Amino acid sequence: MKMKNFTINTTIKYALVDAGMTAGYVALVAIFFFYGQSLPFPKEDTVFQPMLMLSLLVFSAALVGSLIFGRPILWYLDNKKKEAVLLLAYTLASFFVIICLFSVLIFI
Repeated sequence: MKMKNFTINTTIKYALVDAGMTAGYVALVAIFFFYGQSLPFPKEDTVFQPMLMLSLLVFSAALVGSLIFGRPILWYLDNKKKEAVLLLAYTLASFFVIICLFSVLIFI
């Protein structure tokens, strides 16, 4: 019985860490976009600006995808199917709570 409880606590801990790291990365990208206008980048339009934005999009999708889905996929492939589904659900729920907290902070 203790092993099951330990597994659920471990799963919740991993979910909170993964959701927190995802929220932290989103915050860093948002800060970059918010303060990006004041950075000393060239103001003229070049082909490198869309390349940078698309590269950031691809990197963000890969990073956030690995943070949200990486460990659940590994657990699922390791025949820990129930734990993998729980981890994914806890991670998404944790991230949703973080989004709600950010939303509340915006309107205070």
